[in-house]
Amino acid sequence: MEQFDLALIDWSRAQFALTAMYHWIFVPLTLGLSFIVAIMMTIYVKTGDELWKKITKFWMTLFGINFAIGVATGIILEFEFGTNWSNYSWFVGDIFGAPLAIEGIMAFFLESTFIAILFFGWGRVKPGFHLLSAWLVAIGSNLSALWILVANAWMQNPVGMQFNPDTARNEMLNFWDVLFSPTAINKFLHTISSGYVLSAVFVVGVSAWFLIKKRNVIFAKRSMVIGAVFGLLSSFYLILTGDESAREVFRTQPMKFAAMEGLYDGETNAPLVVIGLMKQLPDPQNPNLERFAFKLEIPNLLSYMAALNPNAFVPGIRDLVHGNEEHGLMSYYEKIEKGKIAIQALSDYKTALEAKDQATADVNLKLFKANYAYFGYGYYDDPHSLIPHVPLTFYSFHLMVGLGMHFLILFIVILVLIFRKKIEKVRWVLYVALWTIPLAYIASQAGWIVAELGRQPWVVQDLMPTLSAVSNIDKGAVMTTFWIFAITFTVLLIAEIKIMVSQIVSQSKNEGGH
Repeated sequence: MEQFDLALIDWSRAQFALTAMYHWIFVPLTLGLSFIVAIMMTIYVKTGDELWKKITKFWMTLFGINFAIGVATGIILEFEFGTNWSNYSWFVGDIFGAPLAIEGIMAFFLESTFIAILFFGWGRVKPGFHLLSAWLVAIGSNLSALWILVANAWMQNPVGMQFNPDTARNEMLNFWDVLFSPTAINKFLHTISSGYVLSAVFVVGVSAWFLIKKRNVIFAKRSMVIGAVFGLLSSFYLILTGDESAREVFRTQPMKFAAMEGLYDGETNAPLVVIGLMKQLPDPQNPNLERFAFKLEIPNLLSYMAALNPNAFVPGIRDLVHGNEEHGLMSYYEKIEKGKIAIQALSDYKTALEAKDQATADVNLKLFKANYAYFGYGYYDDPHSLIPHVPLTFYSFHLMVGLGMHFLILFIVILVLIFRKKIEKVRWVLYVALWTIPLAYIASQAGWIVAELGRQPWVVQDLMPTLSAVSNIDKGAVMTTFWIFAITFTVLLIAEIKIMVSQIVSQSKNEGGH
């Protein structure tokens, strides 16, 4: 098997993960806050109430600060596909490039054009057109997310394409299959709804700070109502999309699904682990090893979540690695063998073409196509290398779900207290709301850890492993740029936080909303 520079692979992965995680600090707030600002501006235009204008301008300013830094990190992220992942870009360029191009041409153009009108149109354009610009910025921001998530979903579940053995590239057959694949739809809906919840938590938390300080009370209460209602509706939708996303993972990425639940041995009537503490890094080759020091389970729920059938069989990690004839599961050993056949057949096909031996080329092409579905497995010898980091995937998934339930309960409590006119009296709830802001960011990051770490070692599921996707560049250059990016992104994050805090404190000194 070809030898790979594992240090280069690890540093390239680390650099991309660093950029993506910093980028995702800024994006979720942009997705939701843009709609919250549009809702607030709609109320202002309808009522003419000057306080709603002040509310809109305040949250719009925080949106703008976040938007600017999010764009900077996003541009760097897209450049890394060409610099660090050129083999990947070649392998998938005809498919992966299309959604990113549409995002740049249509969605980013839409939001960048109308954001200028949104910020500088006060008193310069008609109120109706100004309001339209707010909604178009919100739609444009979310359309940007759509195309990027479509591209990511294709990596998780490659559809609508065929591999061209002459160019060694995947070529798109049906754009609509890529756009409307169940994986793409669920990933987009679940991701944007998580962004809406984070934005709502942010608005509620900042508003709670105003109430704790007893400043801008009416301003804060109005903002809090909008944030809590928006967050509550988004939370219910987040649960629905999360449920369907889990089923899609079960259908297309069973290893990730097993890792999410720490399931090593497949079960019918499989229970859902609500809370669990793993003893150690489990050994999938040892069937008698107890995986958990402690766990709280709900009987049958995992089977129902996976297949809407409490009696369904849910394969575990051992079933996927070693196979399960009873349930028709091919082992990773067999998939590795078929993958090696595909790799060799592709090589022999090209050799035969160069020798102008069409008959041999045709035989190898047929053999390659028969085994292409397992192409990526051929890069490995040990099937246990195809298991993601189970504890980190397990804990990230359960942390995400647990915090999601916390946000839902918080929104309900906030709204009950507001409508009972007791929100200022129950100060501990205000402090909980304030300190929930960082928890929303933790939950958001945990979700992406599940999505990306849970599918390792694949950059394109089953077809291209991460180790074959990296560019052949100097490891030292990747290490150097990693630390440059780490410092730069950290400085940008600190600057954003300081600017936002400054804006919030400045607003608290303005008693106009009391």
